[in-house]
Amino acid sequence: MNKKTIFITGTSSGLGKLTAIHFAKLGWNVAATMRTPEKETELTAYDNIKIFKLDVTNVDQVNSAVNDAIATFGKIDVVVNNAGMGSYGALELAEESTIDWQFAVNVRGPINVIRKFLPHFREVGGGMFINISSFMGVTTAVPLGSLYNMSKFALEGLTEGLYYELKQLNIELRLIEQGGSKGNNFVHSVIWNKNENIKAYNDLENKVGHMMASTPEDQLDDPQTIVDAIAAQATGESNQFRTLVGEAGKGLMALRSSVPIEQYLETIASNYK
Repeated sequence: MNKKTIFITGTSSGLGKLTAIHFAKLGWNVAATMRTPEKETELTAYDNIKIFKLDVTNVDQVNSAVNDAIATFGKIDVVVNNAGMGSYGALELAEESTIDWQFAVNVRGPINVIRKFLPHFREVGGGMFINISSFMGVTTAVPLGSLYNMSKFALEGLTEGLYYELKQLNIELRLIEQGGSKGNNFVHSVIWNKNENIKAYNDLENKVGHMMASTPEDQLDDPQTIVDAIAAQATGESNQFRTLVGEAGKGLMALRSSVPIEQYLETIASNYK
């Protein structure tokens, strides 16, 4: 049996790195990509992990990384679009560059990677894309997250829409909808939209910022549960199109599906009065 190979974006830290290590321990070949591979020391310890330089917003780098990974391993079986970032704050206060950046990383990035891999998957007779979304891609749960929500909603629509054209090519699609997890430094990596001259959103910003910073560790999900969900899809243990991971997301989805949207929005808003 030929060893399988997985290509993962955003492996310099957090979920991406954990996923790379998990699959290496399962015996897979791993093409681990990151923007600054010269800084990586942990993944280089694994003989079956090869690191490739990749900024998913740079089409030339996508082309090079994918070509090099295919040349190294011969065939890629699964692609995990994990790289992502978040911006929060009032839309009115967002810089033009932040709006473009949020879309470029979380939406155009996966598009770039998917488009580059499609000829390879067609040639080898199939493959799988696992797109790492968020429960924020199927429900709004935190004020001031319109740009981040937009990007994850778009990723959901992209993945669902691709199903019809790729099914005939034996190319599978999966969505992993994760919530907050331990050790991912999401709060510290968020870019906040601010304008010192506009005070209208300060109160809401303070409440949201406090909520993010004060969430107890025991209310966050174990990232291994997310890695296990990815592995279940890649190995065929699960064939769910959408996998919602974490109690917070499951609770929000249950609420959203049980009440009218107007009531849901008001319920969330009432938490920040």
